[in-house]
Amino acid sequence: MENTFKSFEEIAYQNQVKVLNAFKHQRVRDTHFNVSTGYGYGDMGRDGLEEIYAEIFVAEDALVRSQIVSGTHAIAACLFGILRPGDELVSIMGSPYDTLASIIGKNNDIPGTLVDRGIKYSEARLQTDGAADFNSIAKSITKDTRMAFIQRSRGYSLRPSLTIDDIAHIISIIKTKNPDTLVMVDNCYGEFTDIKEPCQVGADIIAGSLIKNPGGGLVPSGGYVAGKKDLVEQVSYHLTAPGLGKELGASLINNRYLYQGVFMAPHVVMQALKSASLVAYIFEKYGYQVYPSWNELRGDIVQAVKLKNTNEVLNFCQVIQNNSPVDSDVRLEFAELPGYDDPVVMAAGTFVQGSSIELSCDAPLREPYCAYLQGGLTYEHCRYVIKELIESILISHSNC
Repeated sequence: MENTFKSFEEIAYQNQVKVLNAFKHQRVRDTHFNVSTGYGYGDMGRDGLEEIYAEIFVAEDALVRSQIVSGTHAIAACLFGILRPGDELVSIMGSPYDTLASIIGKNNDIPGTLVDRGIKYSEARLQTDGAADFNSIAKSITKDTRMAFIQRSRGYSLRPSLTIDDIAHIISIIKTKNPDTLVMVDNCYGEFTDIKEPCQVGADIIAGSLIKNPGGGLVPSGGYVAGKKDLVEQVSYHLTAPGLGKELGASLINNRYLYQGVFMAPHVVMQALKSASLVAYIFEKYGYQVYPSWNELRGDIVQAVKLKNTNEVLNFCQVIQNNSPVDSDVRLEFAELPGYDDPVVMAAGTFVQGSSIELSCDAPLREPYCAYLQGGLTYEHCRYVIKELIESILISHSNC
């Protein structure tokens, strides 16, 4: 695994240099960490952080706010802020993950969804192995397509996550078919896994969560949007109010967490990538199907492991929970959660509730029985947990 780990280290190094240069260009002072209240007018810490994000993601502008409660909220703000009744939205990678499908209004009658507001929605089909179908993508884009939506990560599926080269090729197809079609990328779980980000290969706007990769495990809440200036402005009008936009929004939490989190992010993402690769290597050696393979090029930090049955899925997640720094004594069960079509089990003994840059794992109660592992603040912690997985699942299974 030496060469694989070295490639992760080089990616982390180049991204760390990029982040450091953004901090230097912004001339960050400890005064940038101050909390603001009320309307948040003139919040230099908030504004400076958004300049840093814009530079890191090679975008014209950025919106980085604790008022964005999740990655799904950041994506929804983009969709609702930019699209208008009658516009056409195409999901390029087939059906999106559960909670986003609910927001779009796919197969539901929830009030206020995109479909309920008159947005036309369709999907490009995938190949049989779940990979992008370039012919289907080209056919799905018409002269009326206002936005093409690309989900970078796999969600609760076994399709490959998208690398930056994949995204670049897909965007080229879209823009060739209709140069006026906006391309949005759900960048969740993918930040800092490559030396480039989607805006560098033609994405018009991207969004993600601060309790995933870019928060570095330190940010307690929030999300970001980055891309073309006029699009970010439209999203800010949806988030606050038309005509007010980015000028409002107090830093209700200590900005140091947001600054230090993104500074730490390249290193923390490297820890997660090493951990995912090791999990894949071990389980593959024991005959399990893993997605991606341990030495495969990665587009995100998520590692899917196909298990035998629901009991094995629950056991896998329970081992992770029992070896977490928080709530290690909690017993897990599958349960109904808002926005999900099936009961879900989540192992998340994390310092920040729901943080998936910290070592965590979740799985829906449906076939194929897969556990989706992500995160890991330190490789050493993950290595120990993997040892426990070997003893609890792999050795006991081989002895049966």
